[in-house]
Amino acid sequence: MKKEDKSAIIDQVLASLNDYNHFYVADASGLTAGMTSDIRRACFNKDIKLVVVKNTLLKKALEKKEGDFSALYSALEGPTALMLSNTGNAPAKLIKEFSKGNKLGKPTLKAAYVEEGFYIGADQLDTLAAIKSKNELIGDIITLLQSPLRNIISGLQAREEESSNKE
Repeated sequence: MKKEDKSAIIDQVLASLNDYNHFYVADASGLTAGMTSDIRRACFNKDIKLVVVKNTLLKKALEKKEGDFSALYSALEGPTALMLSNTGNAPAKLIKEFSKGNKLGKPTLKAAYVEEGFYIGADQLDTLAAIKSKNELIGDIITLLQSPLRNIISGLQAREEESSNKE
């Protein structure tokens, strides 16, 4: 591959990394063509961009990206699929779901950058799947804020019913 081609690929990978808030580095090697098609379709349906990239080119893109991503360099060995998403836990849930459904147990998590933190190793998959997205957290906060208000309203309604029953 020519140097210009490599440079163009590095720039494309860097642009993709900058377009998404979170990314996962996974090993999807050994999947059949049908399985690969299925995982690509699942990624598309969940707004996850899946890119197969050479480790050296990904490392160079990470070196150009703002911030220190050296913690991820040790995971850049063997076949690498890059999963990019704006929802932090979506790729983890997809990896869990998809790897359970096949005999190979692939894809497997190598590393992830989620919510400005690094997660290295397949043992981090459950932790990543449990991380709540921004929208999920907002929903939880709204529910918590509404709960006391509902109690007050229900108490007032009960009191009103008592007073109307006395009349």
